[in-house]
Amino acid sequence: MIKILLSLLIATSTLANVNFCNDELGKLPILQDGRIKPLTVHAKEVIHHLTGKYKAKGYSSVDTFCLLSSKAFGLEAPFKLETKIEHKNAKELLGGKSSMALDDLIDENVTIRMAYQKEKVESGYKKELNRLLNKIALYQDITSGNNWQLPVKMGNEISWEPVTNFLTKEKVDALAQVSSTPFKDVFAKAKKDYIEVKGEKYLTEFLFDKLQLTKIAFALTLIGLAALVLFKKFGVALALSTLTIIVQTVYIALRVYISGRAPITNMYETVIFSGYGALLLSMIIGHLKNEKTYLYMGLAYNLCTLMMITFATNMVSPSISPLVPVLRDNFWLSTHVTTIIMSYGALALSWILANTILFKRAFTDFKVEDETYYNDLIYTTLKYGIIMLAAGIILGGVWADYSWGRFWGWDPKETWSLIVLCIYMAILHGKYTNWITNKSFSVLVAAAFMSVMMAWFGVNYILATGLHSYGFSQGGAYFLGTFFAVQTIFLILTVIKSNHKAA
Repeated sequence: MIKILLSLLIATSTLANVNFCNDELGKLPILQDGRIKPLTVHAKEVIHHLTGKYKAKGYSSVDTFCLLSSKAFGLEAPFKLETKIEHKNAKELLGGKSSMALDDLIDENVTIRMAYQKEKVESGYKKELNRLLNKIALYQDITSGNNWQLPVKMGNEISWEPVTNFLTKEKVDALAQVSSTPFKDVFAKAKKDYIEVKGEKYLTEFLFDKLQLTKIAFALTLIGLAALVLFKKFGVALALSTLTIIVQTVYIALRVYISGRAPITNMYETVIFSGYGALLLSMIIGHLKNEKTYLYMGLAYNLCTLMMITFATNMVSPSISPLVPVLRDNFWLSTHVTTIIMSYGALALSWILANTILFKRAFTDFKVEDETYYNDLIYTTLKYGIIMLAAGIILGGVWADYSWGRFWGWDPKETWSLIVLCIYMAILHGKYTNWITNKSFSVLVAAAFMSVMMAWFGVNYILATGLHSYGFSQGGAYFLGTFFAVQTIFLILTVIKSNHKAA
């Protein structure tokens, strides 16, 4: 069939005169990874997964995906996709190369698989080999045409076929009799047929992708933080913060509408939700306490989370994927996980202000009265964070009993959540009883947040074991190690500097 279609292309000069690979195909509905979505969304995801970029040699992700899929018809793409080889042992295995064309990497498939099988220990090298094997499999799936499933109307039902079966000689030939753009018309008819049967809901994701709301929220947060620091009028920063909340609320609402579930099922969603929740909480507390410092804490942390999802896309993927069975309970998902992530956001507010105090104490003329005042603000956020964390752990136990038949099993995620709770309860109690001095309080609060990062990221990226295996990810070990190192060095330097000033 492929040869017949290729002959048709050449005979009709369609290949020479019509390039059916263009951005107009971006709105096509496709079935992939267990759900229906616009082609542009899927194309971005797979091209970014393969190369770390969203484009190839000036071609958009849709063009790139389409041209690669055209290889299934014997056509050549006008470029070669390259993928990075990160681990030093993998580089040595593949001739010392730090990147390699995927077409050439396929030739090394056997070599990589044999090396993978020889590795008995789950090391960084083995994970890199597994990533390369997955990329080879995905690339072959795309170039064979099987990664592009298109809708076919069968009465009042929709079935799905790979592009190689979808573009039949009969379809193209029939449309070629009445149109000079038969391929474009075939795809347009497929889209129209799907919408007639299933509706246009899937196009919400196309709009969602085009709006780039997280980038707008990032800009608003950055400007809002600058306005808070530079301008005396609090109203400007408050207005920008309100706009940020509105933009992020729309973003989260659209994501919930598209996925049909709470927006806290993967690392990307928990990061953005924690920043959003922290900013919202800081605005509420700030209003109740009539204190604008809370807004500074919320904006600063929200900026951190938005920077992470914007620039660390290899570590936190924005892809919406199907849920594993244990997560398919929206009640527990919306209560347990949401409460835990909100608690992390509240504790992050205390981390922001604690580090700010340390910096001011070490490098500015910071008065003892000011430190006492700001420590009281930290104390308030800690109370909110601890209450929500304790509630989240209890809710998680109830869910675990419902799903796994036991309330508590010392799973790494459970254990580290309990460790975080114990650490912060000790700090809170120590502060209340004056066992912890004003000077030590901010140091301990800043250091304690490393336990949150371990529970949140460390279990997923470093330990990667336990019943919470659905939350595991790759690529974050260096980030977490860097965070721990920078925070530790900052603590040591500011404490030494403060002691030197006091002396």
